[in-house]
Amino acid sequence: MSLGLEEIRAASLRLRGRAVRTPLIEAPAASRVAGAWVLAKPEVLQRTGSFKFRGAMSRLSLLTEAERRRGVVAYSSGNHAQAVACAARDMGTSAVIVMPSDAPRLKIENTRNHGAEVVLYDRVKEDRVAIGQRIATERGLVLVPPFDDPHVIAGQGTIGLELVADAAQQGLAFDLVLAPCSGGGLAAGIATALAALSPRTRVIAVEPETHDDLARSLASGARVSNPEGRVSICDALMAAQPGALTFPLLQAARAAAVSVSDAEAMAAMAHAFYEMKLVVEPGGAVALAALLSGKIDARDKTVCVILSGGNVDADMFERALAS
Repeated sequence: MSLGLEEIRAASLRLRGRAVRTPLIEAPAASRVAGAWVLAKPEVLQRTGSFKFRGAMSRLSLLTEAERRRGVVAYSSGNHAQAVACAARDMGTSAVIVMPSDAPRLKIENTRNHGAEVVLYDRVKEDRVAIGQRIATERGLVLVPPFDDPHVIAGQGTIGLELVADAAQQGLAFDLVLAPCSGGGLAAGIATALAALSPRTRVIAVEPETHDDLARSLASGARVSNPEGRVSICDALMAAQPGALTFPLLQAARAAAVSVSDAEAMAAMAHAFYEMKLVVEPGGAVALAALLSGKIDARDKTVCVILSGGNVDADMFERALAS
């Protein structure tokens, strides 16, 4: 399946009445820091607290009746887990979710509360993809990957449709859109939509410093992996390498990538809370962090920052507010 504007628009129709159309909100304090006109897209207000619901529901809404009877399986550090579990419940099917044992307790509990069976694994010693594929084969379940699936990417791309439409209503167009990045589904979906509808807009993917695989891949022209054993407080952004589907989409859209430190992500969490009254998790705050820390020159530009998720344990959030 090819992925373009037509597929993203089809996903938008499938999501109508199921996903939240999150607003564009002005960010005056961030605008002052960056010397830019900054708006934020708070996907923390999306169902299950992150943009991931869009991709999960986009994919699950296409299940056949036979597939719904069998159920689905997914692997995720937490946000895709919750999204698939919630979408499965909405679609009247069952879900098995493979999650790392060190995932935030809030994400594990929320996934179970949506009715999913959670299978925990050791992030260091075990391979979540292999576990998910084994369960899919043994139980006859449909595997729903977190980013390397065209229908999932199309669902995330609906954010791009909303950005263009909502900006136009305000008489503006974005110079830059900053999006958190792990496997690249969010950035690739948005970049694909914007390449068709707003080609002047540059998409910049933002990664943790310890997981800057997209930046290195774009520089080398081929997908590269992160060294094993690297960690980050941005638990949602720890993919080993860019996706096989997402990477060429980001290349085609001429996307760029920058990285931020854990400390910068925590400072952005505090900024979002004190200045915007929003709860944002570490991985969801990295795009804002890149702007506030000066990693991106946004002076005199119109910028959108994607706040991609808000599922954070209380102790981590307290640490961020004290930073």
